[in-house]
Amino acid sequence: MAARDGIMADYKLLIDGALVNGDAVLGISNPATEACFAQSPIASEAQAGAAISAAKNAFASWSHESYAERTARVGKLADAIEARADDIARLLVQEQGKPLGEAAMETGAVPAFMRYLTQLDLDAAVLDDSDTRKVELHRRPLGVVACIAPWNFPLLTGWAKVAFALASGNTVVLKPAPTTPLTSLMIGALAVDIFPAGVINVITDNNDLGDYLTTHPDVAKISFTGSTVTGRKVMASAASGIKRITLELGGNDAAVVLPDVDVKAVAQQLFGCAMLNAGQVCIAVKRIYAHEDIYDELCDELAALAESAIVDDGLKQGTQIGPLQNRAQFDKVLGFIEDAGRDGTVIAGGDAIDRTGLFIRPTIVRDIAADHRLVREEQFGPVLPVVCFNDLNVALELVNGTEYGLGGSIWSADKARAYDLAKQVNSGTVWINKHLDFGPDIPVAGAKQSGLGAEFAQEGLNEFTQVQIINAAA
Repeated sequence: MAARDGIMADYKLLIDGALVNGDAVLGISNPATEACFAQSPIASEAQAGAAISAAKNAFASWSHESYAERTARVGKLADAIEARADDIARLLVQEQGKPLGEAAMETGAVPAFMRYLTQLDLDAAVLDDSDTRKVELHRRPLGVVACIAPWNFPLLTGWAKVAFALASGNTVVLKPAPTTPLTSLMIGALAVDIFPAGVINVITDNNDLGDYLTTHPDVAKISFTGSTVTGRKVMASAASGIKRITLELGGNDAAVVLPDVDVKAVAQQLFGCAMLNAGQVCIAVKRIYAHEDIYDELCDELAALAESAIVDDGLKQGTQIGPLQNRAQFDKVLGFIEDAGRDGTVIAGGDAIDRTGLFIRPTIVRDIAADHRLVREEQFGPVLPVVCFNDLNVALELVNGTEYGLGGSIWSADKARAYDLAKQVNSGTVWINKHLDFGPDIPVAGAKQSGLGAEFAQEGLNEFTQVQIINAAA
């Protein structure tokens, strides 16, 4: 396979165990330069159908392998990814934009999530074993799973879905986002010699195959990560076939900061958790509610961190924040900042960087109303509003008063008080004195319109199964 600087130069779809060309190609741009640096194959609807058929045909034999046999193959893929980790991480920077250190962490997390599956199981559970009956709960695989990954974390979100789906006995069609397909195609090429034909299929599109996948009668489940708007469409598409769905959708995570904290230390953590991947993280800190006693100090600390942050090409050493991933998101975030500049006080950043690439200065906004769109909507970029409060009950009402409920955090030196407050936050995850802490052993589940179902851990594995009860007379 042709390569350039250790990175593939010829990308192929994976359909039925074969690496094949698409029916068209799409130029992939580096968001740091907006220049096309590679060509991605694009699957036709016929090729998407072939991938689904291949997965359907492979299901019978794959689902009858033992859990240990399936996870052993997933582990071999983890080994193959680790062996190419440096190349994959550099390619991820080029197509996604995040700094190399963040890309290396994402790449390294994929094998870790895959290997964690060996600590789980799908053993039958005995619910009743009495003189009159024996009742067992079994978990059976569903069939073909369509895994649809976003552009902000294309590797971890996409391939964690694939790993959990495969371990539970399903076969997979993976569709990465059109702007970040290359790393998934690269891993697909690594999977060819590890899995039987049809067990894993990787196809790409130009935002035109999602509906085909989600409505196809041979797709039993859809695992989707993306915006709430698109999630609603996926849910509607799945309804015709009563397909199983897992949705990990948008978030507008709030951080509530009480007056007893070490402001300087907390500011550093909040800034890092807000600006990771240029703010393009579903569970990033996206709004801060700070008590009036520390409000000015916290705003000043955040502004200083924003002004000193190094924003540059992710492949340059020392870069802390890379570009936005795509032009549409770049324009959207600038619109948020323009509105905030009229209605609040921008104390750091506030504009794009005058250079080639999709770079926006990390922006801190204070003195902004709690009902402003920058506070209530998901901005998904390097801009952070800080709202002042003096009544904690009012602050909690504001935290819970949006359609989102993915994550949130409470910051206080009084851990018992923080714990009591955390229980009042209506979100799938609430952190105390930290944010963005997750792993393969911790389920992620969104509340309200931030999602449906769970990912990761035993709960996430169970999402890829159908409950079957066997109830036998004694």
